[in-house]
Amino acid sequence: MTATTPFTGSYTRNDVQFLLQPIALPDTPVHIKEALIQSGKKHYSQMLSHEALPPDDYLPLFYRAMELNQATMAKHLLLLAQSIITTRPEGVTIVSLARAGTPVGILLKHILKRHFNTQVDHYSISILRDVGIDANALRYILKNHTPESLVFVDGWTGKGVISRQLTASLQAFAISDGITIPAELYVLTDLSGWATAAPSSEDYLIPSAILNATISGLVSRSFYDPAIANSTDFHGCLYYDRFVGYDLSSYFIDTLLTTANGLWPFLKGKLETQASSRSALQNQSKQFLDWVCQHYGITRPNYIKPGIGEATRALLRRETQLLLLQDLNCDATLHLRWLAQAKSTPIIILKDLPYRAVALIKELNL
Repeated sequence: MTATTPFTGSYTRNDVQFLLQPIALPDTPVHIKEALIQSGKKHYSQMLSHEALPPDDYLPLFYRAMELNQATMAKHLLLLAQSIITTRPEGVTIVSLARAGTPVGILLKHILKRHFNTQVDHYSISILRDVGIDANALRYILKNHTPESLVFVDGWTGKGVISRQLTASLQAFAISDGITIPAELYVLTDLSGWATAAPSSEDYLIPSAILNATISGLVSRSFYDPAIANSTDFHGCLYYDRFVGYDLSSYFIDTLLTTANGLWPFLKGKLETQASSRSALQNQSKQFLDWVCQHYGITRPNYIKPGIGEATRALLRRETQLLLLQDLNCDATLHLRWLAQAKSTPIIILKDLPYRAVALIKELNL
């Protein structure tokens, strides 16, 4: 496999082409990674903490999340597919943002074919805060697809950082390559008001957020180190083929598609997106981030992870200081309480929290 050859992870070619380069990477333990990030010695994209399989007593939380939330997610997938059809009448190419966007992109690809009679190609590519989108991956896609057909897909927005990074990256790409691509992000739920299209702004539990590689084609989050990458390489990743016996990626796709199929006869022709004010959501996000920084002495907004999805990532991959919850007994945050207990992260209940959960990264004295 060359550095610019697509692969499929544990999915099939009919699901996705990952424009990522599987490579061997050393394990950077979380506490070391945190110190290197906060000291400025390394960017987070230059390191990976190797994943372990989820413990046996954690997995039931995923199945519980599926039971409670798969119908909501399936409805939102149908709504998002309808938005895509409306805004891309000349053709659709789904470009999901690895990693959380990958299962969403696969589901949209199949839903668009089954229920909207639209055949689309689906690629999953890397975008990294401060680094940008993988320009080599974009060039690969544009060999066979028009810029106007590209639809960037992710799971959710937290603070809107990736949405703004997408805009900045595509502006830079227009200058470097002379090709203008619509800087539009499509997500299932837009907490911060920075997505172009989203069927919801509710902080609900998207079940795939609970797990890591075993729900995402056995692929890690993306990696990029300019010191070792060639100029033509895709961004890198780890492929956890040793986890193949525990992979739930196909189960997740099949289950959500079955749920969407069951909903379609009742929703066909009746799908309506509940429009939220993007500016109101952006103002709420900014005010909340300012309040947290002031109240908890947080020096950088990057250390604040609002929403269930972002809080889950933080507890799975970072050193955490606090977990803020709206309601201690909410089913949607059961897995967060499990993770916080496992990491000895204190929990504070704030009933007027604008999100169901917020994690705060532990600031180190370096």
